[in-house]
Amino acid sequence: MTFDLAEELSKQLSWHWDFQLRPRLDGLSDEEYLWEPVPGSWNLHRRGQGRTDLQDGSGEFTVDYAYPPPEPAPMTTIAWQLAHLLVGIFGDRNARHFGAPPVDYQSYDYPGTAAAALIDLDARYQTWITGVRGLTDDELAAPCGEPGFEADPMIGLVLHIHREVIHHGAMISQLRDLWAHRSDPG
Repeated sequence: MTFDLAEELSKQLSWHWDFQLRPRLDGLSDEEYLWEPVPGSWNLHRRGQGRTDLQDGSGEFTVDYAYPPPEPAPMTTIAWQLAHLLVGIFGDRNARHFGAPPVDYQSYDYPGTAAAALIDLDARYQTWITGVRGLTDDELAAPCGEPGFEADPMIGLVLHIHREVIHHGAMISQLRDLWAHRSDPG
């Protein structure tokens, strides 16, 4: 039996994306995007209005961030979760492995609206999934070169990124459920 390993890997994420995560993002409003489920949630803020000592971002909006993160880690918003997917999960890896422009938390222009975030998310997902589908078996077996994991095979990075997208997508879905069932919808 023969099969295309890269195609099988891509199906792990593309099925989740097409049938679970991406449909759950339809109809996301700006109010919900920036909604803070508890006081002190990490979020996006207009420049100079953030809550943390570190305020990363190059545009009108910055993202709350601390290193090392406090214990326990704060709650995060949908906007924060999407920012993490846009920059740290898809953006950085697309730049490193699939020819996309470099991106990092400090220089990224964080989208202040849900619509802008979703447009960017769709584009970054497409770059990633197209890149994964194009990997050969030899490329999947080769060292990925990720800082701290330089010798690990590319297949391990692909599986890790897919776990991250599924994990953060589940967190976003949970926040959408909390938003829909909040006791004070005003």
